[in-house]
Amino acid sequence: MENKIKIYLADDHQVLLDGLLILLKTVANFEVVGFSLNGYNLYEEVEKTNADVLILDLNMPEKDGIEVIKEFAQKGIPCKVIILSSYDDLKLIKEVMRLGANGYLTKQCAGENIVEAIQAVSNGEDYFCRSVREKIFNLVTKDNQKVNPNFTLANTILTERELEVITLISLELSGKEISDKLFISTNTVETHRKNIMKKIGAKNTIGLVKYAIKNNLIKD
Repeated sequence: MENKIKIYLADDHQVLLDGLLILLKTVANFEVVGFSLNGYNLYEEVEKTNADVLILDLNMPEKDGIEVIKEFAQKGIPCKVIILSSYDDLKLIKEVMRLGANGYLTKQCAGENIVEAIQAVSNGEDYFCRSVREKIFNLVTKDNQKVNPNFTLANTILTERELEVITLISLELSGKEISDKLFISTNTVETHRKNIMKKIGAKNTIGLVKYAIKNNLIKD
């Protein structure tokens, strides 16, 4: 029998919670184990239910989503966190990525993407809806975008060459463009990509970008 993914919902809008409950109950391997209308004691509730995935609204009363993520990071809870927000503000997106959120959905796209997002983060991937992905890649592909000059090799598990490769991947260069820029073969680029993903635990390009942003490799 397939293990069910245990999901905890946290949003201060009961109507939205009711809609999510109805939707998630249609997925055979999903189990909603609890819900909260505020951020108070959310850490304790998620830990008590042994939830695998937390769907978290950023604008929660008593304790907002940012405070909740910080608490999770400090206490080391293994639950995956998908942010659910009315906004796709780049400052918020960058902040939650740096704090370790595994996904970010706007409420406008939640109904369409939430099942896929839960399945992805449960599989160790990072998931961001289309509008959020576009903002992330726009951040790292600005014409004046450069590697952060304050970044030092001592801050990372990656080698100097791997740092060059992950930066260029984050800037959406193709394998051929990276090989031309670094004077290495496309096979070598692919080897570096695989090694980087293995080292940082990323499973897709957005995971690489998240690592670059979280570790301040790319200058804002």
